[in-house]
Amino acid sequence: MSDGARPLAGLLVLDLSRVLAGPFCTMLLGDLGARVVKVEHPDGGDVTRGWGPPWESTTGLSAYYLAVNRNKESIALDLATPAGAESVRILARRADILVENFLPGGLEKLGLTLEDLRRENPRLVTASITGSGRIGHEATLPGFDLLAQAGAGLMAVTGGREGGPTKVGVAVSDLFAGCFALAGILALLAERGSTGRGRHVETDLFSSTLSALINVAQIALVTGEEASRWGNAHPQIVPYRPFAASDGDFIVAVGTDRQFRQLCDVVGRPEWAGDPARTTNAARVANRASIERDLQEIFAARRREEWIAACRSAGIPSGPVRGPLEALESATARDLEAVATSQGVRFVASPIRLGTPAPLRFPPRLDEHGDALRREFALPG
Repeated sequence: MSDGARPLAGLLVLDLSRVLAGPFCTMLLGDLGARVVKVEHPDGGDVTRGWGPPWESTTGLSAYYLAVNRNKESIALDLATPAGAESVRILARRADILVENFLPGGLEKLGLTLEDLRRENPRLVTASITGSGRIGHEATLPGFDLLAQAGAGLMAVTGGREGGPTKVGVAVSDLFAGCFALAGILALLAERGSTGRGRHVETDLFSSTLSALINVAQIALVTGEEASRWGNAHPQIVPYRPFAASDGDFIVAVGTDRQFRQLCDVVGRPEWAGDPARTTNAARVANRASIERDLQEIFAARRREEWIAACRSAGIPSGPVRGPLEALESATARDLEAVATSQGVRFVASPIRLGTPAPLRFPPRLDEHGDALRREFALPG
């Protein structure tokens, strides 16, 4: 599928965002075929350009910046200058989508209100991603993922039962917000198809993280009690966690009583299937400690691939616990073409598959496309 045949081909995205949530959203738009113009400050550009080491050896770009800025064009504009602000207005008149993650009031201080930009271009869809919305006592706080994970309850349910609250290993609050912003943008593009007019969508890291708590949040609302940390175990299903084989960790995810009976045969303990303390999931939850201890003693005697094969043959969900590099180089990643290459550098490919691989244009150098964009749009900045 060529760029021109992708669903968002022909749409222009004006990307006024930086760091992660906004750039992740606009990268996904680029993966879907939109043309993304990334506006960066002339003094260093997006701050993530400097978030290293590590650096990619041939370009000197940080791995962090490379991760979320493929399929974009870069122009350096100082929005605090009349020429820079006017350049944004010109681009916004031609754009279909504008994404920004300034602090609330930040664009207004530059004389660039989203309402005015949509008034000049009624078809423009605008999207804002903030830390904690635009109202309330935390609205003026910067949107840092760690603050969102902590403040929205995610850290409190992450980590071992004996330890303290723990952040997730990647900045998932930023990613949640980027995905929710994308969903809102695509919905408003669909609406525009019938109304001819764009509108505004807004999300924030705090609300996005609360939403991602899903059943944990609902249980807290139903019971009126704080959720507990369960580490790698599941609060309502047993056994559903990693176990240590003789050469590495693997997952056993028994979701039904039938699967547990199958597991009894796999581990050579068929008598467990008739034990009232183990026959139902409710019983297994009540006797979690002894069941997990018994299984761990058995699993430690053989290699993880042997256990995984035996479990899968019996219809029990099972798989290895991998490190990121191991996962990227796994047979599963190869089968799914989950890693792609551009200019000799490997990237994680888009997981949104539309029949053929998404385009992968190398993340731009600062102002790499500035001269061409200034000529194309007659920009003063």
